[in-house]
Amino acid sequence: MSTAMGTRASLTDTDRLVTVTLDPNTITSINPDEVHEWRIAIYDLLDGNSFRPARVSAKGPFALHMSIVGNSIVLDVRNPDTFQPIAAHYLSLTPFRRLIRDYFRIRDAYYEAIRSAQPFQIETVDMARRGLHNEAAELLRTRLDNKLIIDLNTARRLFTLICAVQPYASRIDESTSKLPTVLFVCSMNSVRSPMAAALARQAFPGRIIARSVGVNGGKADQFVHQVMEEVGIDMSVHTPHILDELVANHFDLVICLSEDAPEAVARKGLEAGAVESWQVADPSLVEGSRDVVLTAYRQLRDTLFNRVRERLEPLVSGGSQTH
Repeated sequence: MSTAMGTRASLTDTDRLVTVTLDPNTITSINPDEVHEWRIAIYDLLDGNSFRPARVSAKGPFALHMSIVGNSIVLDVRNPDTFQPIAAHYLSLTPFRRLIRDYFRIRDAYYEAIRSAQPFQIETVDMARRGLHNEAAELLRTRLDNKLIIDLNTARRLFTLICAVQPYASRIDESTSKLPTVLFVCSMNSVRSPMAAALARQAFPGRIIARSVGVNGGKADQFVHQVMEEVGIDMSVHTPHILDELVANHFDLVICLSEDAPEAVARKGLEAGAVESWQVADPSLVEGSRDVVLTAYRQLRDTLFNRVRERLEPLVSGGSQTH
C-alpha cells in the first residue's frame, strides 16, 4: 500500500495545517470575488485537515505556502512559527486539467440549480459534484504519494483550493519576462519589505515584478494585516522569506529598508541595476496602546505608498533605474 494512502493511522493530532499562504507574484487577482473564493477555500482547508510531509522528521503543525511555477503548483511546507522550509513539492497541473474544467462547470450548475431548480435536480448536480471531488481527491493523493500524507477529506479541500487559485495565476516566467524587477529587503520580511512589495504590485498591476525578503526569518504581523486590509490588500497570504532563499540573482532595483540590509545584500552578491537605502521607521518597535501602534503602522504604509509610486513610476515607464 502506498505511503500517502497507507499511513493515515500514523497521523497525530499535531499533523495538520494551521496556516496557508499564497505567493503574490504567481497567484494574483484584483477581483474581490476571486480573492473571497481563495479565502473560503483556505478557511475550509484549515477548518479540518490531516497533513504531514512524508520522509521528514519534522513535527507538526505545519504551514503551507502555495505558488505556481510554469504548469505546476508548488506545495512548500514550512514551520508555522519560524516559516523555515521543511519540504517542497511540485505538483503538475496537467493530470488535473479535465477535473479543474469540470469543477467549474459543475460548480456553476450547482449554483444555478440552487437558485431555480427542483430539489431532485439539485440532488443530481450535488451527486455529480461529490463524485468529481472524490475522483480528484484520489488522484491528488496518488500524485502526492511518498511526498505528502493527507486523508481523503483534506485532499478534497486542497483540490478546491487549487481550483480556486489556478485560473487566476499570472504565469509570469521571471527568467524570460521583460518586466522590471524590484527587490525590497528588511530585517525579517515581516513588516517593511512585504508592505512595500505589496504596495508596488497594487500600484503597478501586471507591470512589475516586486519581491521581498528579510535578512533573517520573521513571523507574520497582525498589525500589517489590519492596516493593509484598509487599503484593499490581503496580507494574510504572506509568508516571510529570507535572502538566502532567493533563486533570482538579478534585479533592476534593490531597495534596502533596514540598517542591516545593505551589508546582507552586498554579501549575497546580487546583480542589481541600482541599490538604494530608504530610511523608514520600524513600527514594530513602537510601544503604547493598540491605537498608538496602529497609527505607526499606518504612517509607514502611507510613507511607503508615496515613495513606492514616486520611485517606481520611471522604472515601470521604461526609464533608468537610477535617479
